Amino acid sequence: MLVGWSALIGVVATILLAVGAVTGRALTPPAGAIAAAFGIVIVLFAGFPFLALLVLFVAASSLATRYRFEEKKQKHVQEGRSGERGVSNVVAHILLPTAIAVAAGVSAAHLTTAGAALLFASALAFGASDTFASEFGVLSGHARSILSGKPVPPGTNGGVSGRGHLFAFVGSATTAIVGLALFDLLGTSIVNPVVFVTTVAFAGFVACQVDSVLGEVFENRGWLSKGSTNFLGMLSAVAIAVTAATFVGVGL
Repeated sequence: MLVGWSALIGVVATILLAVGAVTGRALTPPAGAIAAAFGIVIVLFAGFPFLALLVLFVAASSLATRYRFEEKKQKHVQEGRSGERGVSNVVAHILLPTAIAVAAGVSAAHLTTAGAALLFASALAFGASDTFASEFGVLSGHARSILSGKPVPPGTNGGVSGRGHLFAFVGSATTAIVGLALFDLLGTSIVNPVVFVTTVAFAGFVACQVDSVLGEVFENRGWLSKGSTNFLGMLSAVAIAVTAATFVGVGL
């Protein structure tokens, strides 16, 4: 856990980053306030590398959202009015990463720093995979149901495309590689690098497919909200990472 001047710097930096996200219209003001509150908890309990990976995730998601935004707006598949993300989206994507950071900060006996880094990165890999699949895949012009294979309008919950799958993998793999580099550069313990990258990339990508199935089966029927679907998708990424680490004999 951070204490003293490090803690103060972490808190101030997190608030400034949240203000920047709101000013840059990546987040709505209420969403920015929530992101700042949870971000402070993350940096205090887990440290700067975890906050840095979270910030890069938000930045990458914002850039993906704004890519060919006017075209998305004409098709009515854009995020928010100007690409900004609201409270439900932020909460769905930050609850689990925060819980992982707190668990590692409270007791290394229950979750080591290396284990927390793996699970934290896997959670964000899902977020990047899901965002990239949606924001780039929706521009492919076509989509098919992930379950039936029948054509559906782009942007439909459960609709997938080759382009969407490609960018889903790009999002998860990039998060894995950047996460490895960040944790290594900033001196955070990690599991075996090969295990880290493959697990994070795999967990993020597969969880994105889980999210699509949940969206088609439950969200389209009104049984889950978008935020709930995203939360469960991220939870599946963490569960996949735990299972994979256990399978290869890596302790968390």
